[in-house]
Amino acid sequence: MSEVEFERLLSAVSAAIAPRIEEAMLNGLSDFDELHFDKPPQAANDNQVAWPFFPFPDGWNGAC
Repeated sequence: MSEVEFERLLSAVSAAIAPRIEEAMLNGLSDFDELHFDKPPQAANDNQVAWPFFPFPDGWNGAC
């Protein structure tokens, strides 16, 4: 893809998305009214069980 083709593609995408962005900005957060921000989100893999503690063997250590 040449640079000219890329610029045309970028212009087409921008023209298609710009009205949606303006509409969203005018509506504010009305699309998010049904979301509940009073409690933190729950992880998708949260089975609500505490993970057990597995100590490292003697002489081993861990670091992030």
